[in-house]
Amino acid sequence: MSSQPISRRTFLSSTSAVTGMAAAGLLVKSGFGAEGAQNAPRHTGDHGKTVALVCDPADAIAAAKAPQWALDQLSKALTALGITVRRCRRIGDVGAAEFCIVAASPKSSWLKEVLEQAKITLPDSPETLALASAGLGDKTALFAVGSDERGLMYAILEVADRVVHSDPPLAAIEAQKPIVEQPANAIRSIARLFVSNVEDLPWYRDKSFWENYFTMLSTERFNRFALTLGLGYDFTRQIHDCYFHFAYPFFLAVPGYNVRAAGLPDAERDENLLLLRWISEAATKRGLDFQLGLWTHAYRWADSPQANYTIDGLNSDNHANYCREALTQLLSACPAIHGVTIRTHGESGVPEGSYEFWETIFKGAAGAGRKVEIDLHAKGIDQRMIEGALATGMPINVSPKYWAEHTGLPYHQAAIRSLEMPPASQRSETASKGAGSDNSKRNADGKASNQSLFALSNGQRRFMRYSYGDLFRENREYGVMFRMWPGSMKLLLWGDPAMAAAWGRYASFCGSTGMEIQEPLSFKGKQGSGLAGGRNAYQDEALKPAADWEKYAYTYRLWGRLLYNPDADPEVWRRMLQKNWGAAALSAEQALAHSSRIIPLITSAHLPSAANNNYWPEIYTNMSLVDATAGSPYSDTPSPKRFGTVSPLDPVMFSTIDEYAAEIVAKKFSGKYTPVQVISWLNRLVEDTRKHLTQITQQAGAKSNPDLKRLIADVQIQIGLGEFFAQKIESALLFGIYQQSKDRRGLEEAVKQYQTARDTWAKIAQGADGVYVSDITFGPEKQLRGCWSERLAAIDQDVQRMKKLLEGTATVQVEKSSDWDGIRQLLDSKNAANPTSISIVHQPPKQFHPGDAVPIKLTVGYTSLVKADDLQSSTLHYRHVNQAEKYETAEMKADANRWAAMIPGEYTQSQYPLQYFFALTSANGHTWQFPGFDETLCNQPYFVVRQG
Repeated sequence: MSSQPISRRTFLSSTSAVTGMAAAGLLVKSGFGAEGAQNAPRHTGDHGKTVALVCDPADAIAAAKAPQWALDQLSKALTALGITVRRCRRIGDVGAAEFCIVAASPKSSWLKEVLEQAKITLPDSPETLALASAGLGDKTALFAVGSDERGLMYAILEVADRVVHSDPPLAAIEAQKPIVEQPANAIRSIARLFVSNVEDLPWYRDKSFWENYFTMLSTERFNRFALTLGLGYDFTRQIHDCYFHFAYPFFLAVPGYNVRAAGLPDAERDENLLLLRWISEAATKRGLDFQLGLWTHAYRWADSPQANYTIDGLNSDNHANYCREALTQLLSACPAIHGVTIRTHGESGVPEGSYEFWETIFKGAAGAGRKVEIDLHAKGIDQRMIEGALATGMPINVSPKYWAEHTGLPYHQAAIRSLEMPPASQRSETASKGAGSDNSKRNADGKASNQSLFALSNGQRRFMRYSYGDLFRENREYGVMFRMWPGSMKLLLWGDPAMAAAWGRYASFCGSTGMEIQEPLSFKGKQGSGLAGGRNAYQDEALKPAADWEKYAYTYRLWGRLLYNPDADPEVWRRMLQKNWGAAALSAEQALAHSSRIIPLITSAHLPSAANNNYWPEIYTNMSLVDATAGSPYSDTPSPKRFGTVSPLDPVMFSTIDEYAAEIVAKKFSGKYTPVQVISWLNRLVEDTRKHLTQITQQAGAKSNPDLKRLIADVQIQIGLGEFFAQKIESALLFGIYQQSKDRRGLEEAVKQYQTARDTWAKIAQGADGVYVSDITFGPEKQLRGCWSERLAAIDQDVQRMKKLLEGTATVQVEKSSDWDGIRQLLDSKNAANPTSISIVHQPPKQFHPGDAVPIKLTVGYTSLVKADDLQSSTLHYRHVNQAEKYETAEMKADANRWAAMIPGEYTQSQYPLQYFFALTSANGHTWQFPGFDETLCNQPYFVVRQG
């Protein structure tokens, strides 16, 4: 990353807010789109001035479509603010009184002189931008420079964004300090899912929606958009709403195949195709690669008498060939489609191991006669499937999930759950063969012998279900792109610069190509649950934004800008907050940042289901603390299925509640992050959020600003969720201690804490009443629809179960723990990650060579003169960057204040990078991990070393 400091504007403590303007509407309503000048706020400081926009037509990059579109947006923004704009071909055409903005690329004849004046170097890498003020002849001009078309577009849009968010408009650019930025991630993608004809057809058919939405994505430096079709159902049964589900017949009629969506008029089908072509071209015009997601290739709906469409004309004999021809025809009809995303595991409706079928589909992409990226969803994938795609000669990406189907902390989980680990007999084979090893048994005809739908993803390749598995061979011929699913955060407002910057850093993990984010409200109306009235589900009409995405404009800014440059100056997002939230901006930023870490922390440390259609912590379906037979939607969780037995999504970093209860009673600790530490973090996040939220509500105008009202409502809910889960986790821990020790005091306190959690949930429900509708639908099942108040009855029932258990033990003689005071002290300590005075220094190796032993060393220091907690032991935990494997351990040996261990050469003789961390124990019994988490919880808690 090459980045020179951006000039920071003073972040004023007071300014006039633009009352009633949606955060997302800033760009649109200030000249960046169709609404343009008539809705723009007027400034006075630069009104009547003239700006000359200079673009040399001989500069091929500057004359391209995307930079020219960006210049149009800049011109509209300036004009809307009362500034006269002239377009010029040469700097010599600029008048003496005019402010000059020059758009240029390395092909410009004058650029070298400008860069030398500004003392900056423009890296020769894609999508790089620079801004600098420089003199040229007798003129001083602002130069917006890009290494290519997209980089120049970003530079011009950056100028426009600064103009729109400054008062007076030209103040932010008249004396521009030089900046140079280049992307940290090659792919920065947003996915929008079509899952409901009720809720999604309106925006699909709205051209003004697309224009404003794509303008926003480009301004925030996303470079890819994925229109995702066929994710409305996981299985091809009980289908109700299947518009675009099996997509081809909803767009075109393929010659030679009498295939159609029964009931769909030909005119509507043809209009769908015209719109798809227009949408893809509108994205390309704005510098976005358009990706089409075709997640379903099933054409028969089982047990679906209410399906609104059925597919006629297909059978097992013509299915593959029809899909091949349809894909080729679709790509030919829409030449702006850059790539296709394809799901090849059983949820596609095609049995896993059907290699010949998918190779036929891949040929359909290659048949378009141009480069088309093939993006393969990673679940269940193996090497043969990858090789079939590579054989097309097209660029291939494999896209694993980032944190299962949820939003976790921003690092990549250090280990997957035991439920997804392969059987021990298969681990050595997987490790030796490498990423995507083709372990399937096939007959002579090349077909998989096990033709069940999930022969691989529920079998020997199940470690690919929810993360990157074994994809990271150093010699891989495919790209790896992560996809973040929205299971745990579907609805509430999110915005944390620290987490977004960490995603920007870790999306390129081990050479990955980047990240795709399924946007907020994804899966809204899934499986026929769509309801009219607005996707944002607000009951209060005053809170409804003009377009559904406008609520999350700040979210998009953080995601896009920090995926592009994780080290971006805070001024980049604060200018938006200042313009929209006025004096409340800094408090709002901090309140939202702290509240936004609550659910990702819970997801990482306690995950009852990795599936987004089971677990939704925003509107949590209660899981019993007491009775494993009480029932819940959490099928993929360890037995007995109680709250205390639930696995963390990262079981190497975090302990389960019951595991830690056993450790407390036995006084023997693993060093994992404990439920007590999770409770402490949640309480701290709640406290910090509440402090800043109080400051917001004290600001004048906060209650009349729809943007702030939406923020306040969602942040209050997240505060409640943080308190509820902290209280319930503590109750479960006390209950676990009672089960281990038979000390009735544990059960007594567990009941009290569970009642407190129940009362907290009641407050959440009361606060949400009147803000959101009573039926928020992300699916037809109970756990995917409803509201907070509907969840209260199940919590009450479980509290009563625990109270009844307490009543039943009232007259029973129970064994008392010999050290209840010590247990209580541990529970009350809420100790930090490293509760000692020991400091650790470690410099990881820069690289290693396969077959060579890798020495690992620690240096121990102390933060005080007292060494009562001297380091007693240090264990190195190491593993290939292959989640199908378990960690190896090596006890480190001490020499004075240095500790050392060796990763043996026979272990490094592999195709994978290495990752490792340390488990430490001090003389007074403290245990912890290093490097562990920092105060933000946004760092990577382990080290990675790649091969040289």
